Amino acid sequence: MDRVKVKFCGITEGEDALGAVNLGADALGFIFAPSPRRILPEKARRIINALPPLVKTVGVFVNEKVAVIRELINYCGLDLVQLHGDESPEFCRKLLPYTIKAFRIKDDSSLQTIGDYHASVRALLLDTYCKDKAGGTGKIFDWRLAVKIKETGIPVILSGGLGPSNIAAAIRIVRPYAVDVNSGVEERPGKKSYRMMKELMETIQC
Repeated sequence: MDRVKVKFCGITEGEDALGAVNLGADALGFIFAPSPRRILPEKARRIINALPPLVKTVGVFVNEKVAVIRELINYCGLDLVQLHGDESPEFCRKLLPYTIKAFRIKDDSSLQTIGDYHASVRALLLDTYCKDKAGGTGKIFDWRLAVKIKETGIPVILSGGLGPSNIAAAIRIVRPYAVDVNSGVEERPGKKSYRMMKELMETIQC
C-alpha cells in the first residue's frame, strides 16, 4: 500500500504552509467558515500563489451558498472543497469534481446516510461528533466505524484528534486514503508547530 496522503488543515500563515509542503504534505486546508482558524480569501490567495505546483489546496465551508464557494474556488485557486455543514447529496453534486463531504461520527447511527453520497463526492472526511462544533474538535471517535464506512467504496479521509502520538495506530487500524490533521500539530489555533508536523510526517514515512 502506498503511503497515506496527508492534509494539514487550518493553515493561516505562509510560513506554516511552506513548512508543511517541505515536509511532504500532499494537501493544505484553508477554513472560510467561522473558526479560530478562519482565513480571509485575500490572504489564502497569497499563500496559495506562493506554493509549489502539485500541492492540493482545499477550502473548508459550512452551509455556504454554491455561488460563493465557486467564486472562492476561482479567486483563491482551490483544488477541492470540504463541506462540513448539512449539505445534501444534490448540493454536493453541484460542486463536483471539487467535493469532499465531511461527516461527524458519533455512533452507528452516523453511518445511515453516508451511502447516499456515493455519486456526489470525491471523498468522505470523517470527523468526531461534537454538539456545538462543525469540525475541529481535537477528539477521536471509534475508528472501527471508519472501517465500516470504507465499505461504501468512497475514499475515506480520517480526521479528529490526530497527532504524532496516535497517527501510526490510526493508519494501522483504518488504512484510510488520507489523514487530515489540524489541532494535533498546533502551538495555538491557526499556528502550526513545525516540530510536531515533522514528527508526524516522520512517523508516517517509517
